[in-house]
Amino acid sequence: MPSEWIARHDQTLALQGEWTLANYRDIKSALSHYTVKTPARNEAGAESVSLKAITRLDTAGAVLVIELIGVERAQKVSDWAGELPTEQQALLVRIAEAMETPLDIEPPSYSRLSQALATVGGHMVGLWSQQRQLLAFIGLVIATLFQLIFRPRRWRVTATVAHVQQSGLNAVPIVALLTFMVGAVVAFLGATVLQDFGATVYTIDLVAFSFLREFGVLLAAILLAGRTASAFTAQIGAMKSNEEIDALQAQGLDPIELLVLPRVMAMLVSLPMLAFVGMLSGLAGGAMVAALSLDISLTQFINTLQKDVSVTHFLVGLSKAPVFAFVIAVIGCLEGFKVSGSAQSVGAHTTSSVVQSIFMVILIDALAALFFMEMGW
Repeated sequence: MPSEWIARHDQTLALQGEWTLANYRDIKSALSHYTVKTPARNEAGAESVSLKAITRLDTAGAVLVIELIGVERAQKVSDWAGELPTEQQALLVRIAEAMETPLDIEPPSYSRLSQALATVGGHMVGLWSQQRQLLAFIGLVIATLFQLIFRPRRWRVTATVAHVQQSGLNAVPIVALLTFMVGAVVAFLGATVLQDFGATVYTIDLVAFSFLREFGVLLAAILLAGRTASAFTAQIGAMKSNEEIDALQAQGLDPIELLVLPRVMAMLVSLPMLAFVGMLSGLAGGAMVAALSLDISLTQFINTLQKDVSVTHFLVGLSKAPVFAFVIAVIGCLEGFKVSGSAQSVGAHTTSSVVQSIFMVILIDALAALFFMEMGW
């Protein structure tokens, strides 16, 4: 059966034309009708092969030639196909040597200590890569924000307001309830301990300091890290899976401007508001316990706050809210862009965004506490 690449003349197979990757499928199909007598083949076939009509030969074509004539004959191509160009002879010999090498490579064995160190090293490399991606994404968001800050016509006000409602206003009840209960617990524990020293009146200061400086903003940030960061990742990840982000880029729209900035701005508005709600609710919880367990009236509670607690503690606590909000929003959006397309990937990156957000919030809060302590604020 003659073909464009193979012709048979008596006991000789003549290979001709372009034996390249572009023709790989057709040549492979044509080869199924031909055989060549080799020491390993006893079936009837051609005695010899002619390569002088081959006009082009690449790696894919060389593999097909070697499959036809065998590795041993290919390694001696200069003895029986001297008319073939030197480069093509060298290519056939090199490919034959590679095909002769067995592919079954035994994996090296390592001790358990080496495997444990390798696992730790792999995690550290992954963590470093993750932090580099986060820093690069933060830079991209800030650069886009500065480009748009003096162009009010390109602000996505409607989307920002919608995200403020979803991430901020809808979270008010759960933030208020949680901080109210934590405030009651802190006041109860403080009263129990301070009672032994006859200093139960300082329970008011304990609740005020803890909620104005730390718990109010920290609990609100952790709640938003679990609630809103995961929502951002799922929303953007679903758009990535449905190729909607590719469609936006094809239309010349910037996903950072359209999807990320409204969410970041909404978080910058929502978290300080929720932190303020958390502070008030925590103080309310403490006031309730003080009134029920310590016979401290609400008026005395408020008077003690005004006399003993400086407004600096409130400002110190509230100053951390924008930083937490920016980090939570950026991590949630970045993990959404990392989604590869499957539902499993959406779930994995949603979990990762929550873990990273909470970790970063606690880390930044610890660093801020050390900074404020050193500054004497």
